[in-house]
Amino acid sequence: MAAWPNPALPLLLVAALLAFEDWLSTPSCSGGPPRHGPGDLRAMMVADLMLLGSDATYADRLFRDHVMYKFFANSIQTLKPDMIVVLGDISAKGSELTERRWISVIEQFEGILGHHSSLPLLTVLGDKDVGNCANLEGKFVHRRAKHLPGLDSCGCGAFEISNVSFVSLNVVALLCGNNDLRFGVEKFMERESHHFQSLNEAECYPLGCEKREGSTDISWRRNSMDSGSGPVILLHFPLHRFDAEVTGVPTSSEAIVSDHSSVFSSSKQRGIYDRLHTLPANSTQYILQALKPRIIFNAHTGSFSDFLHADGTREVTVPAMTWKTRGVPGFVITTFDTKGTVTLSCCLLAKEWHVIMGYLAFLCLTALAVKLSHQLE
Repeated sequence: MAAWPNPALPLLLVAALLAFEDWLSTPSCSGGPPRHGPGDLRAMMVADLMLLGSDATYADRLFRDHVMYKFFANSIQTLKPDMIVVLGDISAKGSELTERRWISVIEQFEGILGHHSSLPLLTVLGDKDVGNCANLEGKFVHRRAKHLPGLDSCGCGAFEISNVSFVSLNVVALLCGNNDLRFGVEKFMERESHHFQSLNEAECYPLGCEKREGSTDISWRRNSMDSGSGPVILLHFPLHRFDAEVTGVPTSSEAIVSDHSSVFSSSKQRGIYDRLHTLPANSTQYILQALKPRIIFNAHTGSFSDFLHADGTREVTVPAMTWKTRGVPGFVITTFDTKGTVTLSCCLLAKEWHVIMGYLAFLCLTALAVKLSHQLE
């Protein structure tokens, strides 16, 4: 077996590879990362990971998972978030998986996070995790939700971290007709609305609490809270956006439904939903009026968006953290400071073909360096 012509060459190549991977996996954040002061809470918001679990190919396990691990490790080390939020679609086809294969998806994500999996994790269920209205039912959702931290049997959760309140909603259920799952989500929102309206009298609940006691006889139309005084809302689908956000007229009149049960009642309405990729108009009003969100984070579209509703509610759409969708993969880093201000920055990562070309270029340069080293001996 031939020896290396220069004993220092292997060490130099390894050092060059590590430096290359560090450079390649460093996120590019708009405006730089938000400032992080003492007592502030910083969250890394990711979405649409589209993991395959036990169905992952060798290319997924040996290449994509490795690169994604580098992305997460470098981003967390650079930006130092206090928690991670996954805004749905952690799985590419979770609605088709058995419970055992669903667990393998979660284990794959934990492997990608590595030792950073010890960070507090908040999750949202997406349509690829639980399916659409045709096969969505409570027992199936519960079998998915029970393996994710803090979600109840309807796929919703309420959390308190560093005096910041988070509410995770299973909005996939709000697209469906009259069923117990949708009613369970609405009941959860009413309970949370009651909690925040009587916050001064309510006791403090610890991190991970799934339910809060309180009357469910609260109507969202009678909510006396100020806009922006409620919790941080975590969704998978974006809210409906009204025309000019002034008159209250939906952008598409066909998207208005008199009751949630009429959503998906015809193939025409189903086509409208597929084009808009948003919640119906009255589901949007329900969430805004019942919870008076401090800020809303959602996903599903695959690209970044920062939108302000007419009532002043800020809605941020997080880009997909995957190469399986169009667009540049990325995430949002958000800081909740002690004064109540929310600052954020969208961070983008390298495209897959950039990574592949980078590794090929490194291999070519390595081969060239070895060849030149032999010639100089």
